[in-house]
Formats: sequence, C-alpha cells, structure tokens
Amino acid sequence: SSDYFANTPNLDIEIRRDQAKTYGVSEARILTLLRNSYSQNYLYLIKRPQDQYQVILEAQDSARAEPEDLSLLYIKSDDGQNLVPLRELVTWKQSLGLQSVNHLNQFTSVTFFFNLKPGVPIGDATNFINKTAASVVPPTLRSGLQGEALTFRDTVRNLTILMLLAVFVMYVILAILYESYVHPITVLSTLPTALVGGLLTLFLFRQTASLYAYVGMFMLMGIVKKNAIMIVDFARARVDAGEQAEKAIHDASMDRFRPIVMTTLAAVFGALPIALGFGADGASRRPLGLVIVGGLVLSQFITLFITPVIYLFLETFQEKVLDKTSFFRAGHRPVPVEAPAAASTAEAVR
Repeated sequence: SSDYFANTPNLDIEIRRDQAKTYGVSEARILTLLRNSYSQNYLYLIKRPQDQYQVILEAQDSARAEPEDLSLLYIKSDDGQNLVPLRELVTWKQSLGLQSVNHLNQFTSVTFFFNLKPGVPIGDATNFINKTAASVVPPTLRSGLQGEALTFRDTVRNLTILMLLAVFVMYVILAILYESYVHPITVLSTLPTALVGGLLTLFLFRQTASLYAYVGMFMLMGIVKKNAIMIVDFARARVDAGEQAEKAIHDASMDRFRPIVMTTLAAVFGALPIALGFGADGASRRPLGLVIVGGLVLSQFITLFITPVIYLFLETFQEKVLDKTSFFRAGHRPVPVEAPAAASTAEAVR
C-alpha cells in the first residue's frame, strides 16, 4: 500500500486573465473571494468575560455544495463601482486528483508500505526493493528507505563499525598484557575462522544475518579467543623460562587441549537450546545460537592447527625484525638458561 491516492474528486479553477483585465478585477481579489467563501477564513476574535468567539467568514453550506454554485458568487471590481459575476472571470472543471501532497526534505514524496511474509527477513526484503527500484525508478526520481527498514540498515551498518572497533580494543588490551605488538595478532587470528564458521552455519540452515546473528557474532568474538589465549599464555611462560619456541608451542597445544575442549563444549551446549529454537519466539533467536555453535565447532578444529603456526611465525618476526628497533621491541625477553658450572680443573690432592 501507499499514501498515493489519485482518485479524490477535485475542482480545477482557471482564471480568465483577459476577462478579469477587461472587467477591472485583479487576480488577487479573485483568490481572496475564493478563500473567504470556501476556506473558513478566520477574521478576528470576539472576547467576552466568560468566553471568546472566533469570527470565520465562509459561504453557507447550501451555497457551496455543487460546482455550479460558483455561479452564485459576485465580486467587486478594483475600483468598487461594478459587481461582476464570478462565472465571467473563471472557468472550472471536475477531475480526479491527489488527496494530499506529502513532502520529505522539502521534496514531494510518495511512501510505499509493506509487511513481511512469514519467514522472510527484512534484510532480504530491503535488498529486493533496492534492486527493483534501481531498475524501475527513473534517474529524475530519488528513492530511499524509511521506518523500520531504514532503522535496520543503519543498525547493521553501525554494528559493522562496532565490530571493527571491538577488534581494535581487544588488540590494544592484549598488546598491553603481552607487552608485544605481534602476539595479540596470534590470539585474534582465531576470529576469522570462527566468524566463517558462524556464517557458514547460517547458510546451511537457511538463516539470514539478522540482528540476533550480529549479537551472536559479538558473543562469539569474546568466547573464541580463549582457545588461543590458553595456548599463547602457556607457550610464552615456557619461552620466558628459556625453552625453545617450537617445543613450547607444541607442549602448549598438547597440555591445553583438554581445557580447550571442555570450555568449548560447555559453551556449545549452553547455546544449543537457542540454536534449536526452543522457547517463546525461539525461531527469531535461532541465528544467535547457530552463529555461536557453528563458530565454536569450526574454531575448535582449526585453532589447534593454525595458532601454533602463526605463533612461531610472529615469534620469529619479533626476534629478527621488531627487536632490532627500539620502538617495536618486546617489553620482555626470555630468560637465558644458565650453563652448568664448569668442572674444577684440578682435584684436591689427597
């Protein structure tokens, strides 16, 4: 539906300027007569001690019920000496026109309203409308979204910016804690695989990236980092104690495997009821649970393989490149393993 109604009866009045000039009647006087007769023209206010009254000038209802009633109106000439019938100065005809003319940002506008069918997300509906408008609306017209559709589009756009900002804040916090510019990247490297897993799960279950799905992505970003944090913390502690980085990250992956699996399963089973759509209005919340479950499951299998590789690469990059500069040098370095004390060169003479 829309607010465009072009079947309202209208009366189009056209001033015969040559006739008006001949009779000595100005256009302004004709317009004033029509306004006073049909527009409930407010004149002044009569005040009384107990009440007040508005004085409104208009023609009687019986004298303005039909278009032909315009013939009953007379108007004085500009010099006030002649009384001229209005039918000699104007012509009129009946037509169908707009009930009202709406404006948006000072431009005339027409608004189309739509309701979504069950199971159709608002994102798909707005995409279809935009594609259709691009192929139908001429270049001289401008189209746009309003109402809930505009709110949804702005919300998704803002959430994308907030997601990037959240990643930046996480990097800053991890950089402060690790006193390193590179190892926060090791932890954050788990985010792409988790988000891909969440989006792939939405695709497999034919769900859309709704607002609940974006909330699930934010939750997933906070949960999935714990896998890499467990491995990196353990490995850095071993490296700081003097162990080789290769052996440290290998031992970290082996020793932290059980805690990673336990915490991941706890989060997956916690989000599983939401992913299955249990509860009132559970269908609308399914994308949230599916994003969390799919992202955690995929990240569980991928993290143990890619995190050690990324850690070793960045550790080598830190030692060979960044540590040679004063600005990017790590805040602390591994404690060197002391060599065993040298044996005595001589024995005490018995």
